[in-house]
Amino acid sequence: MSVMIITSLGDMVIDLFTDQCPLTCKNFLKLCKIKYYHNCLFHTVWKDFTMQTGDPTGTGTGGVSIYKFLYGDQARFFSEEIHSDLKHSKKGTVAMASASTGGKNLNASQFYITLRDDLDSLNGEHTVFGEITEGFDTLNRINEAYVDEKTGKPYQNIRIKHTYILYDPFDDPSQLADLIPDASPERKPKDEIDDDVRLEDDWMPEDEQLGVREEKEAHSRAVVLESVGDIPYAEMKPPDNVLFVCKLNPTTEEEALYIIFSSFGTVTSAEVIRDHKTGVSHCYGFIEFEDKESCEQAYIKLDNTVIDDRRIRVDFSQSVAKLWSQYRPRNRKSSGVDAIKQPRSYVLKEDNKQYRGDGNSKYSKFMRARKETRKHKGRKYQQITKPR
Repeated sequence: MSVMIITSLGDMVIDLFTDQCPLTCKNFLKLCKIKYYHNCLFHTVWKDFTMQTGDPTGTGTGGVSIYKFLYGDQARFFSEEIHSDLKHSKKGTVAMASASTGGKNLNASQFYITLRDDLDSLNGEHTVFGEITEGFDTLNRINEAYVDEKTGKPYQNIRIKHTYILYDPFDDPSQLADLIPDASPERKPKDEIDDDVRLEDDWMPEDEQLGVREEKEAHSRAVVLESVGDIPYAEMKPPDNVLFVCKLNPTTEEEALYIIFSSFGTVTSAEVIRDHKTGVSHCYGFIEFEDKESCEQAYIKLDNTVIDDRRIRVDFSQSVAKLWSQYRPRNRKSSGVDAIKQPRSYVLKEDNKQYRGDGNSKYSKFMRARKETRKHKGRKYQQITKPR
C-alpha cells in the first residue's frame, strides 16, 4: 500500500498504514487517483522540522477531502485516526495537517512530512498514516531549500508534479471515475505566489540554461555527423588515452615526440599530421598511450614546454578518428616505434567482427555512402571544369 510522489526536486515513496488508518489512507489514495495533488506547492518548509503540502490554493488554508466530492459539503472534513503506536518517532513520518481554523477532526487534503527524528511534541495531535521508505535524498533537498524565515515559504516553488499509486487495497466508489480529469490541473491562484519574489519550480539560472542549450546543440551536431558518416554514432566520446599536440616546429619528427612522451609511459603511436601531397608538417599531431594514467601525467608535465625551440601546447584529444578502427577493415597492424615509421593504419578489432561481412554492415554502408559522395563530387567537378 504505497504511493510514489514525483516532486520538482525528486521522487519519494510513501508506505501507508491502511490497517490502522483506513479512513485517512482511503482519502489520500483516492485524492491521488483524481490527480488532486498534481502541481500542489510545498507551501511551508520549516528546516529540520516539517514540510507541508496538499492545499491546491497554496495558502495553507484550503483543501477538501475525497468525501466532499462523494457525499457533499458536509463531508469536507473527516475525523482523526490517532493510535498510540503510530508516533512521530523518525524522519519521514507522514501525517494529516488540520485546517488552519484550528480544532480536531478537521482533516481534509493537507499533509506534512517530518524532517527529523523524535518530534514528540506532535504525538497525539495529528493522524500519522504513513512513512517515507524511499527518496530521503529528495527529502533532504526540500529541507535545504531557501525559505522566508517568517512564513516558511520557499523562495523557489517546490511542487508535486505527479502521484502514482503503486497499490490500492480499497475499491473505487462508483462515482470516482467521473472525477478523474484528462490532464493535471494548473495551479496559480491569486494568493499562491508573489511573482516579484518567488521563482517557479522550473526556473534555472541563465548560465545553467546556456549549458543545457549548448549540450542539446552539441548532440544535434553529433547526429548530423553520424548521418553523413563522419562518426560511427552520435554518442561516441573521444578516447581518454590520446593527447593532441599543437604549435610544433615544422621540423619536429615523430621520433622526437615518441622519445619525449615515452618518459611518462608506454606510447603506442605518435603521429605528426602532414600534407598528404607535399609531406609538409601541419605543426600538430597525436600521441596515443597504452593507459589513461600515463596520458594524464604527460598532459600535466608537457603542456606549455619547449620542443625544438617551439613552446608547444598539449591537451586531451577531441578527435574520434582512432575509434574508426572498430568500423574500418583490417589493414596492417602497428605499435610502438614501428608506428612512427609508417602512416597510421586502422585495425578492425576481433571483438567487432560484426561490422564486416555482409553488405548491410555499418562498414559496408559507410563505404557505399563515401563512394557515392566521391562520384557525385567528381561529376560536379567535371561539369565545372569542362571546356565550352
